[in-house]
Amino acid sequence: MKEFRVIIPDENYQILKFNQDELPGIAVINKSLVNFEPKEVFNWHCSVMVHFNQLIENGMPDLTDRTTVEEFEDWLDDEIKGENKEKPNALFLGRITWNKTRELIWRIYQPEVTNTILNKLIETKDYELPFDYRIDQDNEWKLAKWHLESCE
Repeated sequence: MKEFRVIIPDENYQILKFNQDELPGIAVINKSLVNFEPKEVFNWHCSVMVHFNQLIENGMPDLTDRTTVEEFEDWLDDEIKGENKEKPNALFLGRITWNKTRELIWRIYQPEVTNTILNKLIETKDYELPFDYRIDQDNEWKLAKWHLESCE
């Protein structure tokens, strides 16, 4: 088994505004991952798609849903990264708000841990906004390409 020396970068965000299908979107991307190495350590891509209930114009969430999703995001980020912040199980890649949804994205080291957290959350129904998720193996970080290239 290969061993790696991994230095976890401090999160440093860039805000990106975009339009897709004539709707505005806002992405907040952790640009410290653009040059992060070794990428192969965090070779799983986790996407949690939260669906908003209360909207204002252009598919954006109202203050209540925005507050709810931000609290959920903070809690979930802490759970997915795990107790040891020096050696986290995940790196937060970013979040994208567009068309009645917010996508939360992490790069994951051990996918089983994250899968267990999300499945337990679904089983207990301990969340306010509906969501679904995917965890995909992505050794080349192809699923993060748009996010990281948008920061350059």
